[in-house]
Order: sequence, then C-alpha cells, then structure tokens
Amino acid sequence: MDAVAIRLESLVRRFGDVTALEGITADFARGRITGLVGPDGAGKTTLLRLIAGLLAPSGGQLRVEGLDPTVEGDALRVRVGYMPQKFGLYEDLSVQENLNLYADLRGVLGPAREQRLARLLDFTDLTRFTSRRAGDLSGGMKQKLGLACALLGEPNVLLLDEPSVGVDPISRRELWRIVRELAAGGMTVLWSTSYLDEAELCDRVLLLQDGQLRFAGPPGELTARLEGRVVQIRAGGSHRKLLQRALRIPGVIDGVIQGQAIRLVLRDRISVPELSSLAADAGAHVLSVKPRFEDAFIDLLGGGPGGESSIARLMPQVAPGPFDEAVIRASELSKRFGNFVAADQISFAVRRGEVFGLLGPNGAGKSTTFKMLCGLLTPSAGRAAVLGIDLKSSASRARQQLGYMAQKFSLYGNLSVAQNLDFFSGVYGLKGRARTTKIAEMVAAFDLQRYLPDSSETLPLGFKQRLALACAIMHEPAVLFLDEPTSGVDPVTRREFWTHINGVVEKGVTVMVTTHFMDEAEYCDRLALVYRGQVIAAGTPDALKSQVANERQPEPSMEDAFIELVHRHDREAAHA
Repeated sequence: MDAVAIRLESLVRRFGDVTALEGITADFARGRITGLVGPDGAGKTTLLRLIAGLLAPSGGQLRVEGLDPTVEGDALRVRVGYMPQKFGLYEDLSVQENLNLYADLRGVLGPAREQRLARLLDFTDLTRFTSRRAGDLSGGMKQKLGLACALLGEPNVLLLDEPSVGVDPISRRELWRIVRELAAGGMTVLWSTSYLDEAELCDRVLLLQDGQLRFAGPPGELTARLEGRVVQIRAGGSHRKLLQRALRIPGVIDGVIQGQAIRLVLRDRISVPELSSLAADAGAHVLSVKPRFEDAFIDLLGGGPGGESSIARLMPQVAPGPFDEAVIRASELSKRFGNFVAADQISFAVRRGEVFGLLGPNGAGKSTTFKMLCGLLTPSAGRAAVLGIDLKSSASRARQQLGYMAQKFSLYGNLSVAQNLDFFSGVYGLKGRARTTKIAEMVAAFDLQRYLPDSSETLPLGFKQRLALACAIMHEPAVLFLDEPTSGVDPVTRREFWTHINGVVEKGVTVMVTTHFMDEAEYCDRLALVYRGQVIAAGTPDALKSQVANERQPEPSMEDAFIELVHRHDREAAHA
C-alpha cells in the first residue's frame, strides 16, 4: 500500500476572479495527523472540500487514495469521512436516528450495521445518550456525534474542519484521544484548526495564507526558529497598559497577556526591551521562555496587529465610581428548567473597569448564568443586577445600559452589513446626526466599508465578529457582555479583538466574557469556574493556576488548571 494517502500537485482553485488556492503541492502520509492552519480566508476549508470531492480543482492534480475525486467520486466517498465546520446533523433527530440515517446514506447495512453502530457509540461515549435530541447535546457531544457519523463507513481518510470550535478543554482532549487512536490504526487525518496549541499536537502542519502554502513540516521545525526570541515580563500594575507600551516598540512584533505577566515575541534576539522604556514597576523582570507554535505562526505572517485600538479612541471615559463598586452582581442566582437545575445559587460580583471571565465545560451552566445577567433569562431564584438595576423587575431598562455579543452570530443574516448597523443603532436609541455619525465611525474603525452592501451571513468569520462587536458598542455602553466572542477565529483576529477590549476597559468599561479558549482566559482580571451549575473556583488566572501547581507541573497552563480543578471537584464529590 502506498505510504502517501493524498497527493497535491500545483493545485489551484478559483471562484470567479478570486484565487482561493494557488499552486499547492503537498503529500499527506498514511496514518498521520496533519494540521491545516492559517488566517481566516486562507483556503483551509476549500482544500478540504476539494479532497472530499465536493469541489473540482481549477488546475493542477489531486489524488486521494489513488483516485481522482472529480471523476471517481462515487468510489472515493466510501473511503473518505468528512466532518464539516458547521454542525451538519439533524438537530430534531435523536443521536440514534442521526446515526441510522448516516448508516443508510453510507450503505452500512445488515449485521455489520449494528456492530458498527455499537462500536462507535462506545468509542465516542455516546451510548447513554442515544435517545437525546442532537439539538440538546452539549458542544462537545455534538462534535463526537458528528465524528461518529463521519466514521460510519470505516473511511481510510478523515477530514475534520474546525472540529473543536466551541468545545471545552476537557472535550477537546477527548476528541484528540479518539483521533489519535484512529491515526494509530492507519487512518489518514486532516485536522483544520484555529487553536494553535492543537497544531503543536499534529505530526505535520500545513500553514496557508492567501491561498498559498507558507510552511509544510513538523510544527517543532517552525517553532525552533524562534529560540531566544520569546520573553515574558512579570510586573505589577496594569498588564494591559504594559502590553500596549511594549507593542509600540519596533523590536516587538507580537504580545499577549498571561495573567499578571505579558509574553512578547521579538524581531530578533537583541530586541529585548528596556524595562525603563516600558515604565514598568521596580519589581519587574524579564524571563526568556520557550517559544510556542502560535508565536512562530504570528512571526511567519509578519507579526500581530499591534496594541492600538481604534475603538477605544471613539469610546468616552466612563464616569468614575468607587473602585470596589459592584457593577455586575449575582446573588444566589438559580435557574431551573423543569426538574433540571442549570444554575444553583451562584454568587459573585464584578467591579467597575474589570474583565471578568466565566469558564466551564459544555453544559456546566455558565451560558445560563450569563444570560440571566444580561436579562435574557429570568432567574428561578436569587438576584441578578447590572448597574444597580434588578434584572428580574427591570430587564428592559438594564439592557439599554449594556452591550451584548452573543455566542452564535446574533445579527440578521438576511440583512446587509449596512442594514444591520442601521437596525441596531435604532434599537439602542440612536437618532439623527448622532446615529449617522456613529455608524460611520464603526464602519471606519472595523474596516467594513467594502462589505456594506453584502449579506452579513456571507461575511468571513472575522468580519462577522467585527460587525457583531460594532453593533454591541454603538451606544457606548458602560458594561459589555461577550459570549464566546472569538470562537473559531484565527489568532491574528483574536489579538485584534482583545486589543479593542483592553482599550475600552482602560476607558472604564466593565467586561464580562465566556470563553473556551484558555489563552483568552488569561486576559481576564478574575475568573469564575462554573461546573454542574455551581462556582467551584474563583480568583485571578495566576491564582487558579497556582492551585494546581506541583513538583511534576510547577508552571501549569490555564488549560491544565481548568481540567484539574474540574477533576478535583469530581473526586471530592465522589468521596463526600
């Protein structure tokens, strides 16, 4: 059997005048996991669809398992499993009904059918949930069901397009365990991802940009180029302001926040910034740290977006108040759906000008808590208040004072970008010249001019997120709620988004955010970890990491802390 399962030779795909892929040449080894990474619009999904036989090349050659997908598609379909980016299952059908349907479509019949279904249910740990509607599954369970359906025909090649978007760290690790077992059995896996910590786990990576192949090889090969060029600055004071000052220095090409520290990628080994130039406090110090694949990714693309926010310049300074004033407050907040308790006596307070994060596994209750604090769900018990307004009695009044960006793209897909901006500015009470001026400011700040006549549902994901944020802040709210704001976007867009958030927080805006992206959690001043409807841990990112540090793992990541704190709670509950 040929050791190469997929071969691309000068592959080209055009859509009208747009070239989505240009001259891609690469081989994909059998029994290996290859990661596809790149900015939004790089061509990753187009490449997967070409390999699956859903698109025909405009030029070049493509062979999958020795077959041409364009002319031998019927023979190829039984050899390729494809899990698309958007949940492609039927949400009104149960888990079992979805599996039965896909078994029919893949021609899995007779005695082999029951054996195959039973094996996949056991493999994905879905046996207990066969009667549950697919639409009622958590994000992680939906992805497992999608994976099971893609595997029904026992394919030789598995194509996964962003399988872990919206999935919590525990479920992500479980997905990786499953896929590694498949690759160990000889299956060829292509895994498209915007999570670059996942790319580090792949045997090989293809990095695309603007339809061109920029790198192909083991991830460690690219990462090694940055040895000696990544540092961490640990200091007191405002880490947001420290990062902003660092990103103004020519020798710094990228930077992110890590708890109370900042991580910088340097242009070269001699570009370490002087602490005096950063106005860092007397106790600040610089440490050389091991580079990550994400650092190398940003470097190869020419650096990050910088630290200046065009949005922050437009936002007025929020009127000051007492530092310890609770702008958002949850007091023994509970929500029941029938006999199911989604949130159970949750309490915390968010101070003015703070970034507060809600973390938790899929189905833990964080989105329910979040929606109660936005006035979108009525609590069954307890009290939720924003800016002193009780959300149970005055939800409508409270919503006028806050900005809200939903987890799923919440704009109107059948309206153009211009129409969405016009509609939401009216919803938030903007009128006349003020309305026209604010829309123009948002268009310029988020670079939306070229997309104004386009339907919002056809926008690239990064611009969908820009538009959603623009609509959420047009009325200059003092409180901003962000539910999974950067889910699925590439690291460059994620940095741009957080540059804006950091900028408005420096203007006194209070931000509450939910996220499954653990590096994003590092940007928060404080976090609450919600599990089984309760807050099981709370504190700064560094404090949560310190709770799980030990001799074996002296410097755990935020993901390590998340997983260990959940597992620790389970162990304690089992012995209670």
